[in-house]
Amino acid sequence: MRWLDRLALREQAGEDRAEMADAFAAAARGDYATALGLWGPLAQNGLPRAQNNVGACFAEGLGVDRDPALAVRWLTLAANAGDPVGQRNLAALYFKGNGVGQDYNRAAELYRAASEQGDGPAQDMLSWMLLEGECVAPDVTGARRWAEAAAANGIASAMTRLGMIHHNALGVGRDAETAAVWWEKAAARGDADGQAMLGAAHFMGAGVAREGITALAWLLRAKRGDSALADKFLNAARNALSSDQIAEAERLAAAPLPECPP
Repeated sequence: MRWLDRLALREQAGEDRAEMADAFAAAARGDYATALGLWGPLAQNGLPRAQNNVGACFAEGLGVDRDPALAVRWLTLAANAGDPVGQRNLAALYFKGNGVGQDYNRAAELYRAASEQGDGPAQDMLSWMLLEGECVAPDVTGARRWAEAAAANGIASAMTRLGMIHHNALGVGRDAETAAVWWEKAAARGDADGQAMLGAAHFMGAGVAREGITALAWLLRAKRGDSALADKFLNAARNALSSDQIAEAERLAAAPLPECPP
């Protein structure tokens, strides 16, 4: 989870902006004690993103001992001030019941508040909750809407979910080609489940050309990324190829992913 996110420069001013930049630089090199020394006074002075970052450090034990109660305190301040990352992080604590009583509805409210402000990870999580329908009332239309918003923000897991929505005809007509397009986008960004589904699509020729080497290469990447979805197809895809073809698929799977377009 992206607990620590920068604000756009226009949302910070003067000395606060410089101190926040110095704090993020310290955090980036793993010096959370220095970062907290800068964020702490800013948080005390009411800067919402600094309050989020202090809360995130207590939640994750970054530069301090884990303290869920203090994490909730600081993240609540950030969330109540309208900071979308604070809302998203506080939602995660309510979702897990970490430092606060587990409350899926409150988590969904906070994810929605952050989503409406354009926070991609919150949009992704809200989409998942609405699609699964186990924690909150299911809403396939809402799930697709927020997955599309998260995908527009570059969230690869949301792209995989959109592929599943079109593949399984969840509130839309079944469309194998559109599903494959979304899985290809997710796979290129490194999402293991997207890679597994793209490999399966190439193995079966569903929405894309049937291509055994390409199928196995994506399935191998997915397996390396711990996607359980790859297991269903991996052996069959390997058994359909010659030893030379398997070697080529393994070479492709080991190569770096090409740089993804923005």
